[in-house]
Amino acid sequence: MDQIVRTPDEQQLRIDLAALFRIVAKLGLHEAVANHFSAAVSGDGKKFLLNPKWRHFSRIKASDLLLLDADDADAKSRSDIDPTAWSIHGQLHRLMPQARVAMHLHPPFTTTIASLKDPEIKPIDQNTARYFNRMAVDTMYGGMADTEAEGARIAGLLGNRSRLMMGNHGVMVVANTVGEAFDDMYTIERACQILVQAYSTGQPLNVLDDDIAERTAQDWEGIADFSIAHFEEMKLILDSEDPSYRD
Repeated sequence: MDQIVRTPDEQQLRIDLAALFRIVAKLGLHEAVANHFSAAVSGDGKKFLLNPKWRHFSRIKASDLLLLDADDADAKSRSDIDPTAWSIHGQLHRLMPQARVAMHLHPPFTTTIASLKDPEIKPIDQNTARYFNRMAVDTMYGGMADTEAEGARIAGLLGNRSRLMMGNHGVMVVANTVGEAFDDMYTIERACQILVQAYSTGQPLNVLDDDIAERTAQDWEGIADFSIAHFEEMKLILDSEDPSYRD
C-alpha cells in the first residue's frame, strides 16, 4: 500500500485537531458520539478535515480525520460522514473561507442559556463580558440540521461574527486557529456556567455598564496569544497522559 504523504501544515493541523477532540472529551463538553469539529487545509477553505461519524472524541487520532472537499456532492452519501456534520461544516467551509476552524458543541451550561427565551450572555463578570455584542443568535431551531440549506442558513447567520448561539440547540465557534477556537469555546462554557449559577440565586444580576463590558471585550480580543498558550498547555497535559492522539 502506498504511504500517504501529507504536507507539514496538514499534519500539524491533524495533530492539533485530534488534541482538541481529546481535550473536549477530558473536560466533559462532548455529546456522546455526536458533535463535530473541522479545520480548513486549503487557501479557499473548501478542503477541510472532519471527525468520522460516531467516533468518540476520547479515541480520535490524527490519522482518523477525514480530508473532504466542500464541493464534492457525493460526500454526503459516504457512510463515514454524519449527515449533520456535512450539512453544517461542508457549507461553512464552502461559504466562509475565513472560518479556518469550526467547532459545534452542545456543552451543558451554554446549551442551558441557549434554551432560554433570552439567550444573551449578559456581561456580569470578566468571562461573560468577552461576549458583549459579539455573538450572533439563532432563534429558529427546526430540528436536526441535516440539510445543506440549513448549513447555508447557519453560515449566513454567523456572517462576519465568530460565534453563534444556536437557540434550543448549542453553540458554534469559528476561529483562525485550533487554539483560539478551543479557548473561545472553553470560555463561552465557563461564562454560561457563571451566568446559570447567578440566575439560580434568584437575585438580580449586577450587569456591567456597556462601556466597561465593551472595553473588557476589546481587551480579550487583544490576547490571542493567551488563547493559544492555553491550548498548548492542555496539549502538554495530553502528552504526559496519552500522546496517542498524535498517531
